[in-house]
Amino acid sequence: MSILIVDDEQDIRELIGDILRDEGYTTRLAANSDDCMAAINADPPALMILDIWLKDSRMDGIDILKTVKRDNPDIPVVIISGHGNIEIAVAAIKQGAYDFIEKPFNIDQLMVVVARAMEASRLRRENQELRRRDVTSAEMVGSSLAFKTLKANLDKVTKSNARVMLTGEPGTGKEMAARYIHMHSNRAAAPFITVSSASIEPERMEEVLFGRETPERGVEPGLLEQAHGGIVYFDEVADMPLGTQGKILRVLTEQQFTRVGGADKVRVDLRVISSTCRDLRAEIGLGRFRQELYDRLNVVPIAVPSLAARREDVPELTRHFIDWFHRTQGLPNRSLSEEAETVLQTLPWPGNIRQLRNVIERILILGDGTGPIEPSEIPGTEPKVEAESPLSLSGTIATLPLREARELFEREYLLTQINRFGGNISRTASFVGMERSALHRKLKSLGVVGSTRGGRGTGEFED
Repeated sequence: MSILIVDDEQDIRELIGDILRDEGYTTRLAANSDDCMAAINADPPALMILDIWLKDSRMDGIDILKTVKRDNPDIPVVIISGHGNIEIAVAAIKQGAYDFIEKPFNIDQLMVVVARAMEASRLRRENQELRRRDVTSAEMVGSSLAFKTLKANLDKVTKSNARVMLTGEPGTGKEMAARYIHMHSNRAAAPFITVSSASIEPERMEEVLFGRETPERGVEPGLLEQAHGGIVYFDEVADMPLGTQGKILRVLTEQQFTRVGGADKVRVDLRVISSTCRDLRAEIGLGRFRQELYDRLNVVPIAVPSLAARREDVPELTRHFIDWFHRTQGLPNRSLSEEAETVLQTLPWPGNIRQLRNVIERILILGDGTGPIEPSEIPGTEPKVEAESPLSLSGTIATLPLREARELFEREYLLTQINRFGGNISRTASFVGMERSALHRKLKSLGVVGSTRGGRGTGEFED
């Protein structure tokens, strides 16, 4: 990574360049603002050493500093000047400069500041790399038709810059879907910034999003500025305050904003992905969400299915979570018994994938052994038996004659298995031990015409 030295005095910039090269650094030189900006656009440096006063230059050092901090905020900038005073130093630091050195400078002092700034640049790059690895590890797992449909829709939008609205129940993996888009887009190397609309206090929302400027602390970039060049993900966008919605609408229109307490316009290049578990049209009707913002965000709507709609994926997801907890937390790498697999597939999962993940973590932490996970370890499946009776029937079944009770049980049992296998009759018949034609006849005799995936209504089965 190179150091860009910007100074209108040839002797000074070449002297600094020679000193830094002797210390093993790679340097580039620029005499004015145009050369400086061209060098940055061609290949952003790891560090800039920038003179405040640039003779016969279109922009002075402070103007260049503002531009760099706006468009390339990760580049540390060390300001140098022969006319330095405390006011200039304070102004430079407020605009985001890393440090200030006064000419004539001491070489040892210069090397100390450069070494610190390069270390800060290295740490920042490592942090970004760790963030990218976190995104890369966000695997999407599944093989059901509902999952394949979701993945196909996500693949269609990865290479565009279109705004995407992800809808679905809480815990279905909407953020995972957003990260998948980011990971496979042309912005994969840029930041992915999550805005948790529900967790940010309304009175702090604008400060968190747009950043702020204060005389005491200078410039503090907000989340939108941190996401420059990448993707900003508005999680549960319906929880965003109405006033902030209007300002976000302007950002989407103009691609710029003003920090709280500031006066300068900050330009940003962002792709926006949003998510919600609410009916935004209903929220609009109630006056809680702006129609214009909805129209801007809902360019490509993608529905993320519930876990009940993709029960076939439960065993695969479970094994994925077991492996992940083993690698990241050192928890036992246990297998899954067939009985436990069946139980997990038939549970209701109102909390969707998030609930399944939490259940698996709990089992691995509290489990006694390293053998296969058994049904008795799954929370909520403990047998509920009356103390005085070896068998307890539900009130509904207990009031029915034997024939009707048997039919009710068979109907519920077969519907549960059909939903478990995503409506696939062949796989259901194989599991319950019936011929496919016999299962069709049995379903017809029970008055079951078909069942939609994930639901219990009528529809079409798959053979």
